[in-house]
Amino acid sequence: MERRPVNRRDFLFGSLTLALSAKPHLRQVNYRTDIAVIGGGVGGFAATLAALQSGSRVVLTEETDWIGGQLTAQAIPPDEHPWIEDFGCTGSYRLYRNAVRDYYRNHYPLTPSARARQRLNPGNGMVSKLTHEFQVSVAVLEEMLAPYVTSGQLVVLLEHTPISAGTHRDRVNQVAVRDLKAGLDRTITARYFIDATELGDLLPVTGTEFITGSEARSQTGEMHATEKAEPANNQCFTYSFALDHLEGEDHTIDRPADYARWRSYVPALSPPWTGKLFSWTALNPQAMKPEERWLSPNPAADKTTWSNLWLYRRIADRSNFRAGAYASDITLVNWLQNDFWLGDILTVDAETRQRRLDAAKQQSLSLLYWMQTEAPRPDGGTGFSGLRLRPDVMGTSDGLAKAAYIRESRRIHAEFTITEAHVGTQMRMQETGAALDRVRAQTFADTVGIGAYRIDLHPSAAGTNIIDVSSLAFQIPLGALLPVRVDNLLPACKNIGTTHITNGCYREHPTEWGIGEAAGTLAAYAIANNVPPREVGTNKKHLRGLQAALRKRHVQLEWPANIHSVEWT
Repeated sequence: MERRPVNRRDFLFGSLTLALSAKPHLRQVNYRTDIAVIGGGVGGFAATLAALQSGSRVVLTEETDWIGGQLTAQAIPPDEHPWIEDFGCTGSYRLYRNAVRDYYRNHYPLTPSARARQRLNPGNGMVSKLTHEFQVSVAVLEEMLAPYVTSGQLVVLLEHTPISAGTHRDRVNQVAVRDLKAGLDRTITARYFIDATELGDLLPVTGTEFITGSEARSQTGEMHATEKAEPANNQCFTYSFALDHLEGEDHTIDRPADYARWRSYVPALSPPWTGKLFSWTALNPQAMKPEERWLSPNPAADKTTWSNLWLYRRIADRSNFRAGAYASDITLVNWLQNDFWLGDILTVDAETRQRRLDAAKQQSLSLLYWMQTEAPRPDGGTGFSGLRLRPDVMGTSDGLAKAAYIRESRRIHAEFTITEAHVGTQMRMQETGAALDRVRAQTFADTVGIGAYRIDLHPSAAGTNIIDVSSLAFQIPLGALLPVRVDNLLPACKNIGTTHITNGCYREHPTEWGIGEAAGTLAAYAIANNVPPREVGTNKKHLRGLQAALRKRHVQLEWPANIHSVEWT
């Protein structure tokens, strides 16, 4: 990997510090590598690891100062399917999950019973079998990459974002990234580029054809598609935050500037909402009927219920740790009440995007203030003044996540597009005539991975309410990773060839990891065999070769026959 020296700058990556050149007049550094992965989220990390383990040199960029995306900077505990402990993820994702548990065993004051628990769930959150603190994932992911940083096979550029690209015909030659901290621009020249940004930001920069928002039903034939195409109809995004609760103390934040707006806000969605957004009455996403919930911090072990929002995404259950180690549980707030859908951030200019991101932060802080001052308590009182914002858990000064949780991205115009007819339970039953216990998702000869999640779309910018319907355990077809024109750019996360509807089941943590791992393996295979990715999809010999490489990595390419419908509630 060719490097030119740069001015002195400490580049922190876990316990590794790379001291760059101290010469003040050399402020520019350019990189030449095999594969450039732009975006260090779940898919970007998996693509990077796969490419490195396949022998390629990689430059990885990330917009924040934490790699990991949904798992870290966006502060979302893993959303996973019901079979995740036994089946349905790649070997490297399972290593990551095991490493999280081992990190707690090695570094945290667990109780003897928690330490002995094979399937330790540090937070005992009800949304996942592995709810945990985000710094742990940062440490685990950095440790997985550390040997490659030390050897020079990998360069990690934190706080860098793509700004422009050089292209020729149907190839990307180089991408310029901006160092957000130093204000410098750097150029990365590579044989292959992987877009793993959270919004698909590399697609417009490189001129790669893409789609945003919802397609028309006449285009896709999907049961749940909108009547007409709506490019700005993208799912809401959310600024998560972590809380603990210290009874008898007052940790009320200053009243947010936009509190009056959010306190009285009644969503105008179709189908209708239940009343004010800030309320414990919310929609059941499957039944689309009002459902009473509440907040009861630090409940006794026998008081666990989905209706207590404290338990929903709890990331630290104090009962797992020695007495006194935690004064309170820690919970993560990513609820419908702080989903922001009053405008998308994909189809607007940078100024409008920032204004909407700032508004979403105000919404989250307003929700916290409402909980601290006005929210009904189970004991008949109002307000939980003991709720304490935890900036230390989030790694930020304001206590909110480093980045917004993004549910929907620009999507490549792909060689093959996955639709509801391929994975939706009801549509597959209609098309195949199979009963619920017999119906299966479409199988793909070019499978490069698997995934499973319900079709779960949160309210969107055009005013569409929740869509949460059953789907089938599915495969990831190679064709969905191939842009229709550009030869050496691959997607690695929510930007593959799905529709607005099927994005709702391909966007979760283990599936995004699988997409990224497939993209990194494909790019490395293309280099090693001097064959373009498009030919891998059409040449049976190379397709078998790629699938063999994936299987060698313990990537599962098909589901067992007894696993099909994702029906949990």
